[in-house]
Parts: sequence; structure tokens; C-alpha cells
Amino acid sequence: MNQSTILVVDDDPAIRDVITYALAREGFEVCEARDGHEAISQWEHVQPALIVLDIGLPEKDGYSICRSIRAQAQTPIIFVSSRDEELDKLLGLEMGGDDYLTKPFSPRELVARVKAVLRRLHAPTPKPDTKTRLQFGELILDSHTYEVFWETNPIVLTATEFSMLRSFMEMPRKVFSRNELMASVYGYDVVVSDRTVDSHIRRLRKKCAAAGCEALIRTHHGKGYQLAEPTT
Repeated sequence: MNQSTILVVDDDPAIRDVITYALAREGFEVCEARDGHEAISQWEHVQPALIVLDIGLPEKDGYSICRSIRAQAQTPIIFVSSRDEELDKLLGLEMGGDDYLTKPFSPRELVARVKAVLRRLHAPTPKPDTKTRLQFGELILDSHTYEVFWETNPIVLTATEFSMLRSFMEMPRKVFSRNELMASVYGYDVVVSDRTVDSHIRRLRKKCAAAGCEALIRTHHGKGYQLAEPTT
């Protein structure tokens, strides 16, 4: 993976130029694609650190591209779209997107979100005396190898989901408010809606349940979320 390369996928050359300029100013290398077929080809060839992906592409839309990539890898994806409906945002996140921005957006906001996602993916290697292998019942998370297991069953998570689960497992008794989860996962320089956090929680629950770990995260209505003793 090219840790400093961002793939920008949009059929509008003006938008690609704006995004490319903003990212290049921050030291990123940028490759571009104007449609779905180009996007898949560039992703396979370049192996970018992150994809900025427009949803409304001709022929093969952003959702289809996300499905194709998620079938093979967990490359972080930030959706961008002119669709401002809450349902569209939640669909993008439920399909495996790490974030969603509505056009028109500030280039600075996009750069902040790119950096926030990459921070989660490329967190500094913990110091030797820092606990890197966390366990909660039969659930194991390893920050060195970026792996999660329930018993012997692997659970493949996106960067956002991994960071959220790590926050829970570092303080398993804590009830996290949505704001606290936003801060622990996104940082304080990015504003994220409550529904976005809820969507990531749903995906995390679904993936853990598919591996045999049921009812891992408890909802405290009006307060937030907390790890629960998982069931099998």
C-alpha cells in the first residue's frame, strides 16, 4: 500500500482538480479516476492508502465500486456526493464507507477527514510497555497486526470500526457517549453526526455477530454505548 497516495474518483474534472490541489498541498500524492472502471483499475495498480469516491458516477456508481473493493480489501473510503439525504449517508456507511461528505464541501474539511481516517489506520506503534493485545472474553484485538478474532474466527474491520472497537476494549466498563466516541475515533477536528456513529456501531455488531460474537455492544438509551459480555 502507498501510504501517502490518495485515489480521487469523480467524473467532474473541476472537482477532481480542487480535491487534488487541496491534498497535494498537504503532501499527499494523488491519482485520479473519472469512472468506475478506471477506479478499480487504479486501485488494483496503485494500492492507495485511501479513496475519495463520488457516488454519482456513470455506468458503475460509487456503491458498486465500494462493494467490489470491500469483497477484497478494507482500503478506507470516504464517499462524496451531492445527495444530502440521511438515507444516502447511512447507506454509504453501512456498505463499508469510513466517512461521507456532501457536495459542495470545503477542501479543508475533506483534508481533515482524510487525515482523521489515516490516523486511525496508521496509528503510531505503541511503546513496548503499552498493551497492544486487548482481550475481552474470547474477543481479541491486536494493534500490531491490525487483527481481531472471536475465538479463532477472524473479524475483518475497516479503520473506523477497528478504532472504535479498540476504544471500547481499552475501557470495557465505560459507557461512551456519542460525542466521546466521535472524539476517540475521529478526533476533535472533525464534526460527525450521531447517526454516523450509530451506523458504525451497527456494522460492528453485525460483523462480530457473523463471527459468533453476539450482543457485544450494549445501548444505554440517552447515554451511549458500552461493551457487554458477549454471548455465543
